Amino acid sequence: MITYASHTNGARNLAELRRYGWRLLRTPFTTGKTNHGFDYALDNGAWRAYQQDIPFDESAFVDMLGKHAAGADWIVAPDIVCGGMDSLECSLSWLPRLETYGRRILIPVQDDMTDEHIMPLVGDGVGIFVGGSTEFKERSLPMWGRLSHEIGCILHVGRVNSCRRIALCGAAGATSFDGSGASKFSVTVRKLTFAAMQDDMFSPDKRVGKQ
Repeated sequence: MITYASHTNGARNLAELRRYGWRLLRTPFTTGKTNHGFDYALDNGAWRAYQQDIPFDESAFVDMLGKHAAGADWIVAPDIVCGGMDSLECSLSWLPRLETYGRRILIPVQDDMTDEHIMPLVGDGVGIFVGGSTEFKERSLPMWGRLSHEIGCILHVGRVNSCRRIALCGAAGATSFDGSGASKFSVTVRKLTFAAMQDDMFSPDKRVGKQ
């Protein structure tokens, strides 16, 4: 699996992330103009807005796209955390605009969504970002794994900060995951890296989108 860490400017953390081949995940809240020479992807910032109970900052998201979309692995369409079908409607409204950047787009799946809602939307240029509540994320991962394997699209899992959850991602055949733990605590990078390297003999081949 490809490993993404929340963007950081800490020298020690960056050194460990570079040593073990991690990439960075940038959001509109990210400070600093540089991505430190790392490969990176762009999240929309909805999770942090949800945590802080503030509105989604559309202008900051668009500004980030203008500055960083050209080199991004993929872009996460705006969504509504735990917002179900309202979230999907929000994401779909952004697709025409995001397609102009010429990068892969990930549609976040949220509580109450099923594979039937997402199947007609994904393919080579559009993948799946597993968000939502913790219970929904862990319960639905096998479903998203089967769908992504059948369609041949990227499957990325957000908020993964433990070996147990990495194992769940591996079992589902996820392409990649992200977490903040490796950005905050450099001593965890090695452990999480080796957890991500473990092959799950029952997982489908998920090499779609690897750079």
